[in-house]
Amino acid sequence: MSIPVAQNGVTRPAVRDEVKDLANLLPIAPEAKARIRILVVDDEHLLRESCAQVLRHEGYEVSLCGRGQEALDVVKRRAFDILLVDLYMSQVDGLTLLRAALTTNRDTIGIVMTGNPSVDSSVQALRQGAWDYLPKPFSATHLQVLIGRAVHTLLVARETRDQQAELERRHVPGDKPTLLGTAPAFRRAVELARKVAPTDASVFITGESGSGKEMIAQFIHHHSRRSSRPFIAVNCAALPEGLLESEMFGHRKGAFTGAVRDKPGLLEAAHGGTLFLDELIEMSKPIQAKLLRVIQDGVVRRVGSETTDAIVNVRFIAATNGDAEAAVKAGQLREDLYYRLRVVPTHVPPLRERPEDIPLLAEYFLSTYWVRHRSKGTPFPKLADAALRTLCTYPWRGNVRELQNVIEHVAVVAEPGSDVRVGDLNLHAGLEAVGAEGGGGPVVSAPSGSLISTLLEESYHAGRERVIAQFERQYLTWLVSRATGNMCEAARIAGVNRATLYRLMERHGLQRSPSAGWVIEAAGPPPDSPASEGVV
Repeated sequence: MSIPVAQNGVTRPAVRDEVKDLANLLPIAPEAKARIRILVVDDEHLLRESCAQVLRHEGYEVSLCGRGQEALDVVKRRAFDILLVDLYMSQVDGLTLLRAALTTNRDTIGIVMTGNPSVDSSVQALRQGAWDYLPKPFSATHLQVLIGRAVHTLLVARETRDQQAELERRHVPGDKPTLLGTAPAFRRAVELARKVAPTDASVFITGESGSGKEMIAQFIHHHSRRSSRPFIAVNCAALPEGLLESEMFGHRKGAFTGAVRDKPGLLEAAHGGTLFLDELIEMSKPIQAKLLRVIQDGVVRRVGSETTDAIVNVRFIAATNGDAEAAVKAGQLREDLYYRLRVVPTHVPPLRERPEDIPLLAEYFLSTYWVRHRSKGTPFPKLADAALRTLCTYPWRGNVRELQNVIEHVAVVAEPGSDVRVGDLNLHAGLEAVGAEGGGGPVVSAPSGSLISTLLEESYHAGRERVIAQFERQYLTWLVSRATGNMCEAARIAGVNRATLYRLMERHGLQRSPSAGWVIEAAGPPPDSPASEGVV
């Protein structure tokens, strides 16, 4: 196919067979392509026509606009699957068009083009909803691969919707992670995760070890349009450089000693889904460079290969318990990779900064592990008040993971129906700061990001509403847990009728999970399903 050469536009591929070979790596049925509507918007005539020629040859339905205002009128009247738009245009710029297109069709995939690429402009575009960023000039091959990956994303989204509809029709419980907590800093992290989940934006999660970074990543994946495809986690610090490269990118037979066959890597395994890169700053610079190319172009070359082995469509979520900014300044982490992955930064607070969540988590873990390790019908133990006070003042250097391990120990050794006391908790480090059982141990001061410090910056009425809202959420979660999910019993304990409890739960986006006897997020598993074991 002859593709004209355009200044700052689409260039003809050097090798004609390369286009065919790469297209075969990401096969899309012709009937699926025919249903994809693409709008190309650029004020350069030759570029528009070149793009249209390439995409129509691929079998897509393509419309063209040469002016921003004209395109704005079009996207307000008609929904498009893919919007390929110039970032900088007179009157109406590309991001304004993208926002309008997303209003008409929230599943629209926006790709912005620009002849003046920069890190700042690309990050800004991605943060405002763009799916990808295409610097000019670009080849027909690059355009075909990029559009193919975008179309694959749309097909996976439709697959996910169909799967969810089928589960709802069959009343099959979902398997989404449950995030428990009412602390303001933690709720901000959860709400940001919920907001970014429907997009394909890369997320960079920071937080101490054991604080729940991977659970936030799983929450994002399971609330995304990719949830029908795999969520794959890789710990970059747990593998030596050579093994990490082979695991991520795969290898060819004979690439190294022991490579007795071709093996696809985790990037190919995560195709259509999400790849979680934990402890990113421990990744070596050469692997970072290879990873950056996959993020930008979707091109995977296995270890020992001299050709492109796969084209992948993957969402990336990265995490670290270290200082990523310092790693960039020290040259340990590539700046371009960091900013490409840090489209949406989020921070998971350590457990010591959310002490109000400790009783909630402890009771949840106790019920979960009791059911796992004990026979059905065995009476549950109960955490005594002194034990709860001790848990709330313990330093928790291992965060939620440490609390989870401590409570699992309790579930294994506690007597059925007994009161769990301080001595049963198997706590060692940090107990000197707690005080004797029943004694007046030191009061934990409110962390800088806590409710009290926040209230000091608000008006009386705003602060009052915040306190009431937090009290109601905490009281509801405690109350339903105390009543083991029995709403009649919960209403009796609270001295109100059940309708009042249900109204409060609806107001705060909560619902009951009877099988776990717990309160969960309304957007999580349906009321009849068991809560997931994954909790932070």
